[in-house]
Amino acid sequence: MNGLVTREFFDCFLVAMTTLAVGVFVYLQRAPAGYGVHRSRAWGATVDNRLGWVLMESPVVLGMAWLWLASDRSWLVTPLVFMALFNLHYCQRSFVFPLLIRGRGEMPWSIVASGALFNSANAFMQGTWIFFLSADDRYTAAWLATPQFVLGTVVFLAGWVINLHSDSIIRNLRQAGDSGHYIPRGGMFRYVTSANYLGELVEWLGWALLTWSWAGAVFALWTFANLAPRAATHHRWYQEKFGEDYPAQRKRLLPFIY
Repeated sequence: MNGLVTREFFDCFLVAMTTLAVGVFVYLQRAPAGYGVHRSRAWGATVDNRLGWVLMESPVVLGMAWLWLASDRSWLVTPLVFMALFNLHYCQRSFVFPLLIRGRGEMPWSIVASGALFNSANAFMQGTWIFFLSADDRYTAAWLATPQFVLGTVVFLAGWVINLHSDSIIRNLRQAGDSGHYIPRGGMFRYVTSANYLGELVEWLGWALLTWSWAGAVFALWTFANLAPRAATHHRWYQEKFGEDYPAQRKRLLPFIY
């Protein structure tokens, strides 16, 4: 891998991913991603939600695992901790979250394919940096005592808890056989419409901190570019659906700000 991917190529890849994130942010302002309550025929043929989530999210788990196993840093403590934290989110998202989905919803194959493509690219971005291109003396065991790692890990785990708790609130809004829509309440939903997205954004900001890398920062930017427009669409949908019953003080994604 070291001989196949140069630092120059990787830096160009980061620039391309940053540019693409900006493009995605602009595009999603006009065309909200067509899944969930915003599912639209314009996005094409669909697949069962459970299968779609597995196919969309699992490439990042498999890609990171392959890069980890191919590296001579596989069993060094800090890269191993990074791998464990990364997959704390993605193993849950790929293999546990789909099993918890209620109902028989569907998502477009186009969403599945674009998500799988990004996740594959992200596995390359994070794994190549951590396991191959970072300096040999960068992520030593001493890294685990640095301020950025400690703070970043606290932020990451806080975001992970927010994400899981918010998903649980959403999942339990309906009883079996119910297809109605309800206002989520409790947790970070007291402050924002898309508390689950807030949790995910906080996670990957923590990841950028704990790895202190451009690869992590680009991923955090992508997370915002993808989720902020969808949070805004959610917010408008709830306001239109529930009118004055929807809490006026709630922001879209960032408490008290946006």
